Amino acid sequence: MASADLGMPDRWARLWAPHRMEYLKGENRPLDQNDVQCPFCRIPTLSDEEGLIVARGEFAYVVMNLYPYNAGHLLICALRHVADLTDLTKSERDEISEMTAHAMVTLRKVSSPAGFNLGMNQGAISGAGVAEHIHQHVVPRWSGDANFMPLIGQTKVMPVLLSQTRDELAAAW
Repeated sequence: MASADLGMPDRWARLWAPHRMEYLKGENRPLDQNDVQCPFCRIPTLSDEEGLIVARGEFAYVVMNLYPYNAGHLLICALRHVADLTDLTKSERDEISEMTAHAMVTLRKVSSPAGFNLGMNQGAISGAGVAEHIHQHVVPRWSGDANFMPLIGQTKVMPVLLSQTRDELAAAW
């Protein structure tokens, strides 16, 4: 059996991120719309610290992404369980938009990113991990943050714990 078959380093110097497999298998996300364990419905029932919630509003809340693309990756989630932007009320859309803008201001204050990726993946086919519950991604970006690790090694080095980032952002919110 070759060393690559055993998950051992070889001449390609693969980088392993086995924790991602749990997410790919469906950990912390419903796999179909009949799943009653929607994580975005469950999170607001937890304390802010336990749920990694940065801020709460009347119609939405801000939470750390458990599977971040970058340090400080936030999700703005509707409190109501709806799938599509067109299913939201005007008040819900307005608050999600306001929280997104406020998240950008707060992230700039705390970690000085050079830019942001903002987005909503509408439907599973578009890449939404939790397609049945609408959420806006706010991903801070820095020059050089997409180095060889994620591009070649498919591994992201996170320089800070989610709980520490949540505490810093909540304090600055």
